[in-house]
Amino acid sequence: MSALGSYLLGNLVSVLVALVVVTIAFWKWKYQYWKRRNVPYLEPGIPFGNMEDVIRGKKFVGITLKGLYKEMRSRGWKHGGIYTFTKPSYVPLDLDYVRNIMTKDFKTFMDRDIYVNEKDPLQAHLLNLSGTRWRNMRAKLTPTFTSGKMKAMFQVMAESQKGLQKKMDEEYKRNQAINIKEILACFTTNIIGSCAFGLDCQALEDEDSAFRVFGRKIFTVSKLQTFKRLFAVTFPQLAKLLHLSLTRKEQSNFITNMVQDTIEYREKNNYTRNDFMQLLINLKNNKSQDFEGHDGKPLSLDEVASQALVFFVAGFETSSTLMTFALYELARHEDIQEKLRREINSVLEQHNGQMTYDSIQDMKYLSQVIDETLRMHPPATQTNRKCLEDYKIPGQDVIIEKGTTVIIPIMGIHYDKEYYPEPEKFDPERFTDENKRLRHNFAHIPFGEGPRNCIGMRFGLLQSKMGLVSLLKNYNFTVNKKTMEPLQYKPNHFVLAAQGDIWLNAEKIENI
Repeated sequence: MSALGSYLLGNLVSVLVALVVVTIAFWKWKYQYWKRRNVPYLEPGIPFGNMEDVIRGKKFVGITLKGLYKEMRSRGWKHGGIYTFTKPSYVPLDLDYVRNIMTKDFKTFMDRDIYVNEKDPLQAHLLNLSGTRWRNMRAKLTPTFTSGKMKAMFQVMAESQKGLQKKMDEEYKRNQAINIKEILACFTTNIIGSCAFGLDCQALEDEDSAFRVFGRKIFTVSKLQTFKRLFAVTFPQLAKLLHLSLTRKEQSNFITNMVQDTIEYREKNNYTRNDFMQLLINLKNNKSQDFEGHDGKPLSLDEVASQALVFFVAGFETSSTLMTFALYELARHEDIQEKLRREINSVLEQHNGQMTYDSIQDMKYLSQVIDETLRMHPPATQTNRKCLEDYKIPGQDVIIEKGTTVIIPIMGIHYDKEYYPEPEKFDPERFTDENKRLRHNFAHIPFGEGPRNCIGMRFGLLQSKMGLVSLLKNYNFTVNKKTMEPLQYKPNHFVLAAQGDIWLNAEKIENI
């Protein structure tokens, strides 16, 4: 090698070494953020911070946060700091802090810290919106989810459970292990299609129907997509500069075409229906008089499609997840399953054998089973907020800076031994009225809390209860050996989902 070549190589090596040293120094300086702000923190690792397993696609984000919560609580902290790459996030542990952030001081934490690509046509939905735009949209959509509206659409929902019973009869006759999540996802897809959009999705009749295929795809997330989402949240300005898109084109086209076709049919034929789509159409045409307190501006077609997307996706997946884990726990605890079945039969007998809105509400033990399922297996394992102005933590010499992400570790709270002794044990008795009064109100927050809680909570609970009653009054369930136990969770998924799915055996109950 010539002297010049050696000189250039030496300089290149020096530059690379200098870059590495500067990069490491920068990372270490960034990782002193919580120390500078007087907040205890878990030691991060370069370059992924505290979220390496999530970023590498090895572990579901909620399970990672549950572990971080447990570690921080074991050290006696009331709050703590973590990092995703170099981005700091504040984690409240004390439930009074959680309550303040979600309710008392909501104005300071009104927004979610979610990356939104303004050029994506389906990004302007309720989950993503911030500030005044969120307030207006929430006010416009609220009339859909009152208890009165739920009662009014109950009969439409009840029609779908007939299809569920027929599908279960077919599966039972095959005498094979049943992938219960798939059946329940088809059931909720049909309910959402019917109640929200006036469509017959045919998901129970055809598991490869267009809507069911769409639903599977939207909740199957690749490692690349997971990385893109974390990158966008961590480096939002760079993501905006790159116009990073998180919506897949085929999904956008599917929901947009469905909305356009439905609107065209209804307007052309002067057809109206008491459902979610009709509310959106009224809002688009500025004819909604259901609710005051918003700006009165009509929705654009993209805004209509965005709300339709989030309602469909959230409505079918979270409820089918809830029912799946409830049946799994009941299959593992046959004494609890039998106690619930006795209540179901007793209440139905008092209502002339009919499943009605009122009979469902009378099933108190069913509510306890659902609450305990949501404690152990919350579909949404965490939520976040964005600090909109500098905020002093009550009783602490700590200021949370404007722009800081706040992560509420829902699953971590739900497994805290202080609130739930033997948290790994499935015990619906935790949710008797008396036991609930003994706990902090924010020890159980599967739907979030405060003004930004889940707007579709009533709808989700109602269809979940209906599905469980329909199945449990006719079948006894046990766990099939195909189910991977102890449960592991899919790492690349939007909501909590069992690795390998949940497989059950069903035994028909005669002489009902």
